Amino acid sequence: MRKNRLLLIAIGLFFLQILFYYSLRYFPATVESLYSTGIYPYIAKAMRFGLGWIPFSFGDIVYSVSIIMIIRWLWLSNRDLISLSRKRYTQLFLSLNIIIALFHCMWGFNYYREPLHEVLDLDNEYTTEELETVVRQLIYTSNKLHDQLQPVDSLPVVFERSQSELFELAPQGFENIDHIYPALSYGNASIKKSLLTIPLSYMGYSGYLNPLTGEAHTNAWINNYKTPVLTLHEMSHQLGFAKENEANFIAIIAGMNHDDLYFQYSASIFALRYCINDLYRRDLEKYENIRPLIKDGIFKNYKELRDFWKQYEGVIEDVSQVTYNAYLKANNQPGGMETYSYVVALLVNYYK
Repeated sequence: MRKNRLLLIAIGLFFLQILFYYSLRYFPATVESLYSTGIYPYIAKAMRFGLGWIPFSFGDIVYSVSIIMIIRWLWLSNRDLISLSRKRYTQLFLSLNIIIALFHCMWGFNYYREPLHEVLDLDNEYTTEELETVVRQLIYTSNKLHDQLQPVDSLPVVFERSQSELFELAPQGFENIDHIYPALSYGNASIKKSLLTIPLSYMGYSGYLNPLTGEAHTNAWINNYKTPVLTLHEMSHQLGFAKENEANFIAIIAGMNHDDLYFQYSASIFALRYCINDLYRRDLEKYENIRPLIKDGIFKNYKELRDFWKQYEGVIEDVSQVTYNAYLKANNQPGGMETYSYVVALLVNYYK
């Protein structure tokens, strides 16, 4: 009877947690003031200070050990399914309660903070004409940066720096924009190459944040135009901007305000890709008129990234992307991975 009661309590706590987190989406101002700009910055800085000095990913070690323990747990559970089932289910729900609570306390509450356009006092709607204006601005900036980094219009800009060098340079981008919003002040860095790059590549991921250790990770095999803005994207997650679209926007702003031309170019053509694709969906004629203005070398940079991912396409990536899309929707991102329009809305209203 006591074992049944413990199992019921564990299950009840699990569903109470889920209900509580779901209700938070109706109180974004409270989450913003108490957690995202209140408690969380101290948690994040403490984690970066405590683990940033370690040259390898502590979080990846934790992930690897956890996977081994889960496999062991499943194997032991199947040895005597009838007699051990209640005990194992109790362990399962107690573990889920602890993991979910830790995830939210260490980082996950940021999914329920105020939308970035409200925080920055920006509109979240835009016209096709406003979009076209910003696209032209981005084309001008991207072409100019391409000229400075690659004298041949038809060739891509070559990114030769190692990821380690980029990690050292990246925080400067946030130093140049912390006047926009105090929460963009970065501090100690904790950016690392993923030890799990092989599975990461086949799953189709460029990088990730470990919410329990505060370490930002990049796919160690990516070395193209995406790498600088990818690093800034994961750092944006460290600052508490959990939603993918908002982290993309902040990475673009930090990159375009960076002193280094390669960071500027990376962020500029990343933003251009979002905006030109949105213009294509909205007005094909305008898109076809503007597209020839973009240097061929910029499209070559885009192709390098596509070619990198093409070699890892397959069932693993498909399943991984579907799973991650469901995860985003469950964490207050109704659009899942299809969040292009909100990124473009932020860019258009920021630059118009």
